[in-house]
Amino acid sequence: MIEIFKNGGPVMYPLLLCSIITLAVILERTFFWVGVRWRYNQGLIDEILELSRQGKWDSIREKASGSRNYIIRILVNGILHREYSMIKAMESAASDEIRRMRRFMGVLDTMITVAPLMGIFGTVLGIISSFEILGASGIQHPEAVTGGIAQALITTASGLGIAILTVFPYNYFNSRVEQAALVIEKYATSLEIVNEKMVTGENGKNGVVE
Repeated sequence: MIEIFKNGGPVMYPLLLCSIITLAVILERTFFWVGVRWRYNQGLIDEILELSRQGKWDSIREKASGSRNYIIRILVNGILHREYSMIKAMESAASDEIRRMRRFMGVLDTMITVAPLMGIFGTVLGIISSFEILGASGIQHPEAVTGGIAQALITTASGLGIAILTVFPYNYFNSRVEQAALVIEKYATSLEIVNEKMVTGENGKNGVVE
């Protein structure tokens, strides 16, 4: 591997940097999503919705205190601002959560594009080097050209390899974000319906007709 790296020429160094950055981001996002899954508490979410139907807001604060579940954080944020604008409060909290989930995704997207381009750049440099050697030594020594050809092939393969191996986790993480967004919408809508029913019921008791 070290010999192949050396034969790839100077472009292998930025490609190595790209691979290190990509691996670091993939590991970070993997641990992030494992943590999200580990902190997800379906029972507590259902309990908070039930307490919301009963109007037990103080109990919700106690139950949700210290929770790191992103759904619960969004719901609680809406509940705390229910007298002003529950929907906007939940939208703001959801936006923050989605931003956390999309963190570093732009880096992976960039690496998918940049790595193959760097590989092609290395290919061009290798071909130029081959022609320079060929012009200097002539066709009598074709073995002198093989170094440039090797450089061209190695950098192309490396760039494509980095991009291909990055596409899979990139698409997976994107699918997790989309799934989380749907779950957020589901529970935010449920809480909104519960709140509207409570408001309508209170207005009916007070004899308010809209």
